[in-house]
Amino acid sequence: MQDELFGGGVCAKRPRGVQPMPPTPEDLALAAMLSPHVHLGTSTWSYPGWQGLVWAGRHSEATLSRTGLPAYAAQPLLRAVGIDRGFYRPLAAAEFQRHAEQVPAGFRFTVKAPSFVTDALLRSEEGRGQQPNPLFLDSSAALQDFIEPAYEGLGQTIGALVFQLSPLPAQRLARMSEQFDLLHAMLLAFPKPPTGVIAVEVRDAAWLTPDLVALLRDAGARYCLGLHPKLPALREQLPLLRALWPGPLVVRWNLNRLHGPYGYEQAEKRYGEFNEMLDPDPDTRSELARVIRGTAGAGQDAFVTISNKAEGSAPLSVRALAQAVIDG
Repeated sequence: MQDELFGGGVCAKRPRGVQPMPPTPEDLALAAMLSPHVHLGTSTWSYPGWQGLVWAGRHSEATLSRTGLPAYAAQPLLRAVGIDRGFYRPLAAAEFQRHAEQVPAGFRFTVKAPSFVTDALLRSEEGRGQQPNPLFLDSSAALQDFIEPAYEGLGQTIGALVFQLSPLPAQRLARMSEQFDLLHAMLLAFPKPPTGVIAVEVRDAAWLTPDLVALLRDAGARYCLGLHPKLPALREQLPLLRALWPGPLVVRWNLNRLHGPYGYEQAEKRYGEFNEMLDPDPDTRSELARVIRGTAGAGQDAFVTISNKAEGSAPLSVRALAQAVIDG
């Protein structure tokens, strides 16, 4: 009776969990042409709107956050990803290890340091800075709650551990020499990572001076090229990279300049499901591709993560950037 009801065949088991979208022949060919030193990826991986780009089916943001990483890492062009949520709450070594165990060899993570060591002001629940933060650039807090857990949990999957320094209040901007000293002392306190680099990203152009170059070089850290409207355009930041050459490249492409320095909410509303490239930025992409080619061509690693708010859809931006790297 069962054979009659089901045609005598064997029912195939439906795949369970988050499944990757099968890569296109074009993506496979593009990935094969990229240098193994080039690690491109997105700022995180939990977007339901990437169905058909990264995921084969529709899943909730919570499901993707918990179990979507292996499907993300199965995409041949996605060789890196950001872990930004540690900015709001420090992650334990066990959490980092769980991520590391879900990705293939050669995959790299770019991780943001917790805000309690990178914000000069303590934040309110709405995210606004209110009062001075006594742990700003505190080496002991950074070691205990970020560096050591990341080293232990991520190990050889570390790409870049990034200290994104939030905008400084006027009182600190007026005393930049003290801020350079604090940053220098903190970076010197860190042991060398098992792989990858420690990097510093800023949100105030006042940091972009020879003093920053000198302290990064002395501490063995890198400058993270932050593509954000609060900073000068990519081309204007290149002298700082040249002054630190040779060494790995760290890039976080955060927000399209057309939205202005406070345009995150505007970008989020415009880009919706993040499944279309609505605001392509070919000039930035071309310039960035040139820097990546030069870095990888010299045998140095490039760790590049892209936000959906850069062009509208981070996976499509990664594909376009990979093509630009190859075409150059």
